[in-house]
Amino acid sequence: MTALMDATVEQMGALGAVTEMLVEVDRTIGSLLAARDGLLALGSRIAVEAAGQAEEATADGVDLATRAVAAEFGAALRASDRTVQRHMLDAEVMVSRFPRVWRAQGAGLISAAHARVIVDAGQHLDDPAARDAYAAQLVAFAQTESPNRVGRMARRVADRLQPRSIDARHADARKERRVWMKNRADGMAELSVFGPAALVRGAFERVTAMANAALADSSNGSSSRSSRDASSRDERTLGQARCDVALDLLLTGAPAGHDTAEGMLGAIRATVSITVPVMSLIGASTAPAELDGCIPIDIRTARLLAGTAAGWDRVLTHPITGALLAVDRYRPSAAMRRHLIARDQRCRFPTCGYAARDCDLDHTLDHATGGATDNDNLGDLCRRHHSLKHLTPWHVERLGDGVFAWTSPTGQTYIDKPPAQNTTTVTEGDMPPPF
Repeated sequence: MTALMDATVEQMGALGAVTEMLVEVDRTIGSLLAARDGLLALGSRIAVEAAGQAEEATADGVDLATRAVAAEFGAALRASDRTVQRHMLDAEVMVSRFPRVWRAQGAGLISAAHARVIVDAGQHLDDPAARDAYAAQLVAFAQTESPNRVGRMARRVADRLQPRSIDARHADARKERRVWMKNRADGMAELSVFGPAALVRGAFERVTAMANAALADSSNGSSSRSSRDASSRDERTLGQARCDVALDLLLTGAPAGHDTAEGMLGAIRATVSITVPVMSLIGASTAPAELDGCIPIDIRTARLLAGTAAGWDRVLTHPITGALLAVDRYRPSAAMRRHLIARDQRCRFPTCGYAARDCDLDHTLDHATGGATDNDNLGDLCRRHHSLKHLTPWHVERLGDGVFAWTSPTGQTYIDKPPAQNTTTVTEGDMPPPF
């Protein structure tokens, strides 16, 4: 007998009311997300129309105009303009190619999750009539089923309506293969691979087999030891061992499958920028070090990386304000570049987190018009925002002490301070009335 069997009539009534409210809130959220997609798609169309007014409309011109609009949206929303541009593309696909799905989400008939799987499965349907028939069937089906069931049905229906062969579609899909990394909390990160299913699944199965073999080998080895060695048995889960094997393969080519940080980190050879608070350096604080100004890491890992790297920067910061105090280097390199990487840590466009070591050094006041090559006139910009500064109406000026003011095409100004100065990004436009 479950606990709900003993519930009172009032309690069951309250549960029913909460369920109804939850459904209504979920529908409202879906409708609002559809409205947001409509606005994002409208931004894409404004960019395309603006680019088309140029004397020579080109694909590059459309891309730059879209970047400028995405930067406008991103700065206002305090979000990465790269992420916003991806959302704009997704929204445009839904609104323009699957209007029936978009309207159904806006009306609260299906959720955003339902809409996403329907669009994803049918995005290669080129014939408008086939797309509309596909959308009509799936919207009706989605009103009584979960997104995962809708996804399976959507793939079957799309394949039936798709005139192109799976081989042709797979050839196109292969062009999108990539690997990307996402920083996570507590000194961890996530590595993702998008590629041909047969290869990805095969790699996963091979890593799994190697992890099982490593665990079995460890278990067999420990079974012959005396009872006093029982504590040395491998206590890892299959998932943990699978991760260790995969990292071994990528870093060393040898699938040892052992959780030995020294061995794995020893395979990394790089120029490492480690930011260490002064109080931690002298042992009076436990504040973590930072790798390339964005990933908190433990002090032990920082020491291992610094010890094996070809060169490394030590950045000393103020214990209270976080301001840059000094930079020194084990092996010499360009002092100005070293200082700017330590100061900026990432691209100096508001909301961008691209690591400074992978950025271009940009003259805020162009060198050709008299801009000096010094720390005050230089800033790290990723290639995307470097192009945005020079090829779109976005412009930037320096305010001193490494602070930059970016002005968008609509006249909004965004202040970007170096991370060492406790960076905040604020909008200096006309403030709305309080009521």
